[in-house]
Amino acid sequence: MALAGCNRDQGAGAAGGGKVGIDLPRSDSDFWNSYQNYIEKGVEDGEVGALPLTNSQNDIGKLVSNVQVFTDQGAKAVIMAPQDTGAITETLRTLKERKIPVVSVDTRPDQGDVYMVVRADNRAYGEKACEYLGEQLKGKGKVAEFQGDLSSINGRDRSEAFTSCMRREFPGITVFELATDWKGDVASAKLQSTLAAHPDLGGIYMQAGGVFLQPTLALLEQKKLLKAPGTPGHITIVSNDGIPEELDAIRAGRIDATVSQPADLYAKYALYYAKRALAGETPKTGPTDHDSTVIKIPGGFEDQLPAPLVTKENVDDPGLWANQLEKKS
Repeated sequence: MALAGCNRDQGAGAAGGGKVGIDLPRSDSDFWNSYQNYIEKGVEDGEVGALPLTNSQNDIGKLVSNVQVFTDQGAKAVIMAPQDTGAITETLRTLKERKIPVVSVDTRPDQGDVYMVVRADNRAYGEKACEYLGEQLKGKGKVAEFQGDLSSINGRDRSEAFTSCMRREFPGITVFELATDWKGDVASAKLQSTLAAHPDLGGIYMQAGGVFLQPTLALLEQKKLLKAPGTPGHITIVSNDGIPEELDAIRAGRIDATVSQPADLYAKYALYYAKRALAGETPKTGPTDHDSTVIKIPGGFEDQLPAPLVTKENVDDPGLWANQLEKKS
């Protein structure tokens, strides 16, 4: 069956054998902890046969070491989510030489061969955040942007798309680009300095709610700047991730919107494509039956999964993974 026309419910039941090495990228983010839960459930349900899971804790050296352990243990495929997309090239080259296919989740390596990248369109994250903030601020004012680690393609894609959209569509808005390396404490400290210099700040774009949400809300509460939408002095906040805490914050009027990054589909299709790699199937480009598109990239393929903008209008949509997670808990 062509991968671009695969049935979502038939998933990893296809033929194919061998153990899969799965490295989890970090445990300091609610989003990635949710992804881990979905991965563990998929393994328990027999989606793939897996070696003991590892966690590289946002350390490229640990990831390289963990992959070496997988190969020593006879892994026939590897699932990883490299946070530094420029430093994984040599490891990918080694895996290719050993004919071990790789599924990269959420991030696209800068160089090297992969069987499939499973991620959403991260440029769309930045553009959706830009458009929402620009419209809410009516094209005028000041916005702080918490940039992710720019050594990651996700941080670069979101940052470049947000900045270019603002310059093109909303030239009347000044953007303060705050580099954070995906660290909540860094974002909070830089936001405090920005607020001191620009008390009329009108918006915040958080590129990862899983690490930025709580420290940001805590700081705004401390400074009595956390005001309800529609009231004077409200700071419009747009996030990325779509974790349950963000949806709760939207319901409570503490933030305005988020782009829901599909933790459930990341796990589902990471396992799905690992299984198909083991079966020797070749991906095909085009629309899928799970509302995504498979594209050709240098060195492999990428399945670009949908990531909807969530606001108070659709925050209770049962199709959002965070709402499904709450129902299960």
